[in-house]
Amino acid sequence: MSGTRRDDGDFLAGRFEEERGRLRAVAHRMLGSVAEAEDAVQEAWLRLDRADADEVRNLGGWLTTVVARVCLDQLRSRKARREEPTDAPGNLPEPLLSPPDGLDPEQEVLLADSVGLALLVVLEQLAPAERLSFVLHDLFGVPFDEIAPIVDRTPAAARQLASRARRRVRGGAPVPDADPGRQREVVSAFLAAARGGDFDGLIAVLDPDVVLRVDLTRTALGAPAVARQALTFRRLAPYARPALVNGVPRVVTIPPDGRPVAVMAFTVRDGRIVAIDILADPARLESLDVTGWETED
Repeated sequence: MSGTRRDDGDFLAGRFEEERGRLRAVAHRMLGSVAEAEDAVQEAWLRLDRADADEVRNLGGWLTTVVARVCLDQLRSRKARREEPTDAPGNLPEPLLSPPDGLDPEQEVLLADSVGLALLVVLEQLAPAERLSFVLHDLFGVPFDEIAPIVDRTPAAARQLASRARRRVRGGAPVPDADPGRQREVVSAFLAAARGGDFDGLIAVLDPDVVLRVDLTRTALGAPAVARQALTFRRLAPYARPALVNGVPRVVTIPPDGRPVAVMAFTVRDGRIVAIDILADPARLESLDVTGWETED
């Protein structure tokens, strides 16, 4: 920010606000938590306020680097104190339910590039340096020569970290059909069959090798097993509603008492459901804001 005086607080605050949305998005992809992402962004502001602003040539790049370092420290600290497996329910990313009338402005900024729950789940399982390299490069276009000093690697090594993470992401978060309308049709058919107790109808929309995971733990494999599992929870099917969760279409189950019991993500490929991921951990669902959903039919 050549030419900016250190005491020009209003100008500095204004420029920071212009970057805030992007910084929150970076931090949320890194940490999977809105509260922790906000803390990381706030820390970046405090460091900027203490820095010599005349020496900051590229404010956006400088702030991104600061937020990335804060997030990397947080991930490393989290990993160091973690005793449970990395795929334990408590380590699932935080679900964000949009209001019934659509995304509010804050969520729209935070989820601008529609990174969904499935990707955040996979990111949770990456090593901190892998996660940072992948998020900064693949999701935000930061060059590897800028990522390298953050992770204490060479640019080539940072590239390898991102490549390794990319392979895990592709394997763990399969790419769905491109047509969202077709996806909705298939999911609607699944829900209708579940409500009606139609076993054959469920089989018709499930891939033969479909996998059902609850809080990252595989509980059923294959169309017959998944269909039987769906019928087991038939009583909850009437309360399953389409919703935006983490910026992408999902299904949320909210019984009449207003307390959500599940967030379901369906992966549809070639017109059939190949994966169902259910978030049912009460601790995660407890923070889900269902304002406006309780009175819906």
